[in-house]
Amino acid sequence: MCNNYRLIERVPAEELFDGLGAPEGWPNFEPRIDIRITDRAPIVRMGQSGLPELVQRRWSWPGPGGKPVYNFRSEGRVFGRGRCVILADGFYEFTPHTDPKSRRKHKWLFTLTGQPWFGIAGLWRDDPEVGEVFTMLTGEPSPDIAPYHNRSIVVLPPALCARWLDPAAPEREILQPLPAGSLTVTQVN
Repeated sequence: MCNNYRLIERVPAEELFDGLGAPEGWPNFEPRIDIRITDRAPIVRMGQSGLPELVQRRWSWPGPGGKPVYNFRSEGRVFGRGRCVILADGFYEFTPHTDPKSRRKHKWLFTLTGQPWFGIAGLWRDDPEVGEVFTMLTGEPSPDIAPYHNRSIVVLPPALCARWLDPAAPEREILQPLPAGSLTVTQVN
């Protein structure tokens, strides 16, 4: 399951959403090739003003037993609040090495074909221990991801990002696997 992603492309704020206010930490955001669990990263969420806002928050909240909750199953759930869009231009999946003696895994980069960036459907909340945090929603894998993993984060093309932030938008219409050929896959190690 996705535990590493990247955002190296600068996403112009005006491309994100109509009415996006002065984003916190934008454009001073540092592009990063490896965003890992517990790192701070940019998300877009609905602000108290009712307009989208861009903030940087921690990825994962403490779960039962102390393990971080960085992925959250979406099937059969309703998300009436706390929706966010996690900005990315790639994410990684790992598969076992062909040499069974090797501890290293193959690392695969997935990018959205023909787009410089995309969103990942997420949830944010205020955690009493660590402050505001977010997690990624998961679902059935698309045909492009299925050969690498039996689950997938929910990738949102730019055109669906604003819709995901609308709590009235039906989850089952948005949280769907992408069609075959939507993702470009590259081995990076």
